Formats: sequence, structure tokens, C-alpha cells
Amino acid sequence: MDESGESGKPQRPRETGGGLLMGRLFGVPVYVAPSWFLVAALITWVFGGQLERVLPELGNLRYLVSLFFAVAFYASVLVHELAHTVAALRFKLPVRRIQLQFFGGVSEIEKESESPGREFVLAAVGPLLSLVLAGVFYLGMAAVEPGTVPGVLLAGLMISNLIVAAFNLLPGLPLDGGRMLRAVVWKLSGKPMTGTVAAAWTGRALAVAVLIGLPLLTHTGALGTSTQDLGGVDTITDALLAAILAAIIWTGAGNSLRMARLREHLPELRARNLTRRAVPVASDTPLSEALRRANEAGARALVVVDGDGTPVAVVREAAIVGVPEHRRPWVAVSGLAQDLKPGMRVSAELSGEELLDALRATPATEYLVVEETGEIYGVLSTADVERAFVAAMARPSA
Repeated sequence: MDESGESGKPQRPRETGGGLLMGRLFGVPVYVAPSWFLVAALITWVFGGQLERVLPELGNLRYLVSLFFAVAFYASVLVHELAHTVAALRFKLPVRRIQLQFFGGVSEIEKESESPGREFVLAAVGPLLSLVLAGVFYLGMAAVEPGTVPGVLLAGLMISNLIVAAFNLLPGLPLDGGRMLRAVVWKLSGKPMTGTVAAAWTGRALAVAVLIGLPLLTHTGALGTSTQDLGGVDTITDALLAAILAAIIWTGAGNSLRMARLREHLPELRARNLTRRAVPVASDTPLSEALRRANEAGARALVVVDGDGTPVAVVREAAIVGVPEHRRPWVAVSGLAQDLKPGMRVSAELSGEELLDALRATPATEYLVVEETGEIYGVLSTADVERAFVAAMARPSA
């Protein structure tokens, strides 16, 4: 399963929030979320109980073997996610990180596929590699004695990879099968948003089906468990597992919809359209005089320039508001200005993700916007960008 790393705000989540950094593969950081340790302990306990029935001679060593199985299983999940990562890098799509977490892993791909064909390939390679791993473990079983530790481990890894492949092929976002469905609908309709809506609502229907169907299948013995072996604790455990899975799928589907809407509206964020026209003023200009010039020019921002007319600072709007009107003739604009850092100059031609990337690189409240010739165009306020972003997200999708 893979998903993008953007959120509902025009700010990139911090990479440091991914958990324990295990290293980098293909230049992409790999994190283990704290929830993984809980699942690893659960797998160790459950698989250890199965080993007690199959290999009772192991004694307490069965838990060491079970822990090895848990680590090997998540290594398989990492290979699954690496398939997505390598495909994304091959298509020139940046990958922010890989995270192993409660139910599997996530490859956080930062940009949208350019075509439905690439989207389909990007989603399909993960389950395909899980199926390949299942085949490798099946062949390994033929080389070892059945009923031994290696035989049981290989059988468990084969079955678990088959389950990972089958689960991820279910046709609903945020699963890989949902992304494949999205690619097909995108290809047929010509609209990526149509594909996202179809796959997301299929994912929500899938969540409801898991919530109701998984406990029902277990209770009726359809999954191979004898109904006589099912007790009250087992019933509660199955219901809890189904609820967690359903919540993950439902939330992921909703996030996919929000992220698609974000990407659809990002091109509407244009620096030129959001910039406040500004007037240049010398550093010793009284604030009252500077505001008078701005009003005459129909401008809403002030840029401090040196003797050669080169911009050196931007007067902060919050600082202007904080000066009482009767004191403005005696306050120089230099005392209200923020010196321009290299990253605080942005091009008037920037828009969408390029604009947001430029603002993220150098956090500030105001930025100097310049033409390609270097001429001052105006001042861009992050507050204006956020308001435009919220307004764009509130509009219905095309």
C-alpha cells in the first residue's frame, strides 16, 4: 500500500515524525513506527502458540522462532514497499519516506502519476512482488523437511505474503487494488478525479464489508476455523480486528479524496494573483508617509530599498497594525521590516506545488515577489496563501 505525503494544509509534514529511522534504501529513509513493536509482539505470541501445537519440542524457544518470523514477515512488507519506491523513482516521482507500521507499510510518494498507465504499474508492482516472494518461499519449502522449524517458517512466510498480496489487491483506496481501479476509471473517463472518487467510495464500501463480514465469516467457520473452537474472547478479538481494519481503510479512502482535491486545486494558487502590490520606500521613511504613498499608488504593501533602489527588507503587516496611528509619523519603516533572506525572494511566475515548495524552504510571514527581470512586483503574505488555499479546497471539484 502506498500513499502521498501531503496533508490538508499547504505545509509538508515533518520527516522526523516517522518513528525510528532504520536507514536509507535507494536514498529514501526507512522508518519503523512505534506501533510496529506492538504488532511484532502480537505476532510473536500468536505464532508461538501455533508452534507449540506443531513443534512442542521447542519449548520456550518457540518465541525466539516466532520473533524471527515477525521480523522476516516485515522484511517481506519492506520489499513490497520497495517495489513501489523503485517504480516511483523510475517515473521521476519523489518518495519522502517508507514507514513500517501497524498493518503493513506505506511508501509516501509526493507527486501524482502523470498517466493512468503509470499509476496502474506503480500500484501493481507491490502485490506482484509479494506474490513472487510467496512463490520463492513455496520453492524453499521443497528443499527442507516438512514439520521442521525451517519448513514451518517458510510455510508461514508463504501464506503471509499471499495474504498481503490478496489484501492489497482489494479494489478500494487506499489499497493498491484501489489505485489500480482508480487508474482504470481514470483511463476510461479521462479524469483522474473521477477515478479517485470511484476508488475511494469503493474503499469505504470495502471498509463496511470488512467490519461486518470478517467477524461473520469467522463465526460461521468459513475461514477454516471450527465453530466449536470459537469462544467469547475470540469473537471479541475478531470484531476488534475487523473494526481496526475497517477504520484504517475508511480513513485512508477519505484521505485519498482530500488529497486528490488538494492536487486538483493547487494550480489555482498563483503568486502573481495572490501578491499585494507594493511601493518602495527608504529605510528612514516615516510609517505615516510610507502608508500615504501606498494609498496614492493603490498598493497594500511596503518594500524597503537602499540608495540604489535594491530591495533589502519587507515591512511586516502585523508590525504596521501594532503601531497606533498617532505614533506613525515618528516611527521609521526600518524598525518594522524583516530583512530579506535569499529564500524570501520568489518569482511572480510560481504556482501550485512549486510555489508551496518555495514558501516551505524559507518560512516567513511575507515574501518579496519579483519579475523575471528582477523588478519588484509586490509582497506575498502567507496568510493570503492560506486563505486562498482554504477557499479553493471548499469549492466543489470539477
